Amino acid sequence: VRSLREYGWRNDRISDVAGLNSRLDELQAAVLRVKLKGLDEDNASRSSVARRYDEGLGELGLGLPRVRDGSNHVYHQYVPRSPRRDGLRGFLQDRGVQTLVHYPVPVHLQPAYEGRLNGASSLPETERLVGEILSLPMYPELAEPDVETVIDGIRDFTE
Repeated sequence: VRSLREYGWRNDRISDVAGLNSRLDELQAAVLRVKLKGLDEDNASRSSVARRYDEGLGELGLGLPRVRDGSNHVYHQYVPRSPRRDGLRGFLQDRGVQTLVHYPVPVHLQPAYEGRLNGASSLPETERLVGEILSLPMYPELAEPDVETVIDGIRDFTE
């Protein structure tokens, strides 16, 4: 039942069964009701961190997140791409920078969904990109020196 409320995931973010996103209980709802008042400010802070990442990482040959014209991005995650993702992740870890790979297996290759998505038996671009994506630290309270530590680490790795 626990895995059903979180996409059917096991601990390694693999869905053996089709699940839902229903992790909100009454206590979390009460906390979020209070936090909702600061949502615009939090989103602005995340956007500021993302702008700094864009500026600091723009010339390094990474695939950076893009914002479609006429749209806004709230940067729940900041996910660049690197063909050397695993090496970069290890390098940053050695410097005390935690990163994540939020989605290590594309949905169409998850056991719970194999064969269930019409026309999606092979998505070569998705399958290539899943090995390159890396979530950098991103939260409203992320301090400027910490953002610089992340940028410096990535610069040191790529140069």
